[in-house]
Amino acid sequence: MSEPKNDSGIEIRDDRAAGRLEAVSGDEVVGRIEYFVLDSPGPVLVPVHTVVEPAYEGKGIAGSLARELYALAEREHTVVAPLCPYVVKWAERHPAEAPAADPALLSAAKQWLRAHPGRF
Repeated sequence: MSEPKNDSGIEIRDDRAAGRLEAVSGDEVVGRIEYFVLDSPGPVLVPVHTVVEPAYEGKGIAGSLARELYALAEREHTVVAPLCPYVVKWAERHPAEAPAADPALLSAAKQWLRAHPGRF
């Protein structure tokens, strides 16, 4: 399957096993959203951190990652419950692409994160 690319030719790929949506330039991972999948009451994709390498900041990579996360959730018929501050702000600016998460899902995601303190 062909992976989505942003305007700068960055490839976006999902490494579900590692819990990372990665932005790749050549062979180098230049940005990522770290997430977990909440199985109950889910499945729910829960982004926790967004990181872009300094040399690639300001090129729209974080936004491309957030957009692809929501597109991935839509393709999988699931939802996103963002805990990552960047993704929360991105979703607020793009309500047509990023439906608001149910407060109960956000609460469940926070509980999962507290129960797994070494995960992120």
